[in-house]
Amino acid sequence: MRSRIFSRPCSVLAACALTVAAFVAPSKPLFAEGTASNAANRIVAVGGAVTEIVFALGEEERLVARDTTSNFPEEAAELPDVGYIRALSPEGVMSVDPDLILMLEGSGPQESVDVLKKSGVAIADIPEGFTEEDILKKVRAVGDALGVPDKAEDLADQLSADLEDARKQAESNSTELRVLFVLMARGGRIMASGTDTAAHGIIDLAGAQNAVSDFSGYKQLSDEAILSAAPDVVLMMQRGPNHDVAAQEVFNHPALAQTPAGQNKRVIVMGGQYLLGFGPRTADAIRDLSKQLTDLRS
Repeated sequence: MRSRIFSRPCSVLAACALTVAAFVAPSKPLFAEGTASNAANRIVAVGGAVTEIVFALGEEERLVARDTTSNFPEEAAELPDVGYIRALSPEGVMSVDPDLILMLEGSGPQESVDVLKKSGVAIADIPEGFTEEDILKKVRAVGDALGVPDKAEDLADQLSADLEDARKQAESNSTELRVLFVLMARGGRIMASGTDTAAHGIIDLAGAQNAVSDFSGYKQLSDEAILSAAPDVVLMMQRGPNHDVAAQEVFNHPALAQTPAGQNKRVIVMGGQYLLGFGPRTADAIRDLSKQLTDLRS
């Protein structure tokens, strides 16, 4: 049974030109060399947000496989899994005989992507980004690749209004709390998010402040850096059934225990793809994170 959120009638498959293949310059043909310009009926989606968008467009019947990060809606999990987005195997992807691969920017490794490009299968490069506008770009890119640009524009309009509403709510509830997103906490090491990341983007949209913004990407923090960051709240992804207990264990770190977050045992745990996917559910993620931050401050 399909999720109510994504339940829409599938449209007649239309012939279309696909979006630019990965790493192909805009001035070159839209299709990778050797790719025919026909409507795709066997599609592999790589990237959780990409898969969610396909479902939101009502085009899920054309999917034959997805990557490991594509775990929503529940129906997506019933599709064959071709591997993790950053560790794709050409053999795994090609085993389902696709005629189109929707590949989120940043998929890899590069060697696998190069092999797939030479296979003759169409590859649509879906742009990644961590702003409201970037979400709409993803929707339009997927819609163009599937040959349903009108449906994509309708979805983009709906999401744009929803995101604007969520952003305004977050602004009205702005807590200005300093949030430290912890990607990993193992062996006494804290791997945290700087700027130019999905974590930084969602923290900003939720009306809070990233506690570390002096570097780009993810980085292991020294004790001094943790103390200097002085986070009010730690934000983490849900991992396993006992995630709440595991999350509290992050404060066993001596430096983090001395911060305002550690002293007050303030930690928020949310589903990784829901929180960081920057797809159709991001407006809800903004609202949820903003509310939890507000509740912690009150």
